[in-house]
Amino acid sequence: MCQIFVRANAQSYEATTRSIRLHGVVTSVRLENLFWDTLEEIAQRDAMHVPQLLSKLYDELLEHRGDIPNFSSFLRVCCLRYLALQVDERIPRDIGIPIGSLNAHAVLRGLRPNLVDANAA
Repeated sequence: MCQIFVRANAQSYEATTRSIRLHGVVTSVRLENLFWDTLEEIAQRDAMHVPQLLSKLYDELLEHRGDIPNFSSFLRVCCLRYLALQVDERIPRDIGIPIGSLNAHAVLRGLRPNLVDANAA
């Protein structure tokens, strides 16, 4: 079983730090390259660059939660949710379909309670 995981390309789990600007403040985010690749795909779907996507996610999370204790962990979860929702056929695998064009309520409807924020509108 473990061969499936241990034979991953070592570059995929090497961490890379990128600088981004959030509300005029430069900060850095450190993620494994596989997560950066996934964020790149998500951003491309909505005709954005990764820094634009991160800024949008940051703003929306800040508005929804009021604070962001661990943005890097949030981004990792975003990537895993994106891939899981594709496997579940809730997000189309066709990367030509923008995420922003999807009905979020329909995508999230029926998910297990531990996967959806109970306070979400």
